[in-house]
Amino acid sequence: MLILKEPELKDSEKLYEATRKFPAWENGFENPFLEMDKKQFEEDGIRRMQDESRGINLKPMYVPQTYLFLWDDDKVVGLFKIRHYLNVFLRHGGGHIGFGIISDYRNNHYATEGLKLALEKAKEIVREDVVYMSCFRYNVASLKAMLSNGAWIDHEDDEIYYTRVRIR
Repeated sequence: MLILKEPELKDSEKLYEATRKFPAWENGFENPFLEMDKKQFEEDGIRRMQDESRGINLKPMYVPQTYLFLWDDDKVVGLFKIRHYLNVFLRHGGGHIGFGIISDYRNNHYATEGLKLALEKAKEIVREDVVYMSCFRYNVASLKAMLSNGAWIDHEDDEIYYTRVRIR
C-alpha cells in the first residue's frame, strides 16, 4: 500500500538509505542530505526536514516545506516536497510541489500515484486554490504524472513546462 509519511527518527535507517539513492541534483530535484553520514542524518537531517516544515531555521529566500517520503509497504520509493506558499522565485520556478522517485522504482507509476497523494495533502498545507509545479521539458515522466493528476500546462519556455492544478 502506498502512503506519504513525514520523516520520523524511528524510520531513520530506511530514510537514510533512501537519501543515498537520490543524486545531489537531478531534474531540478535537490538532495541536500547526500553528504551526511548516518549519524549526522539521524541527528541533523531528520530534524532539519521537520524544522523546515514548521518554518524553523529556514535559509534566506526559502519558505516552509513539508517533506513526505513515499512508502510502498516497508520500502521508501520516493520523496515529495510541498512548499506551503510561494515566493517570487518559486512562483516563476519550482512551484509548490517537487518530487523524485528513486531510480530503481521508476516506470512503476509511483510518481503519478505519489503526486495524487501529495495533492490531497497539499489541500491541508497550501493556502492557494491552485498548485504550481514545473518540470524540465525533457522530463516527460514528470510531466505525464502531473497531467495524469489534472494539471494543465499553463505556459512553457525553451527549457521548462510550468503546470497548474486546481486543488479546491
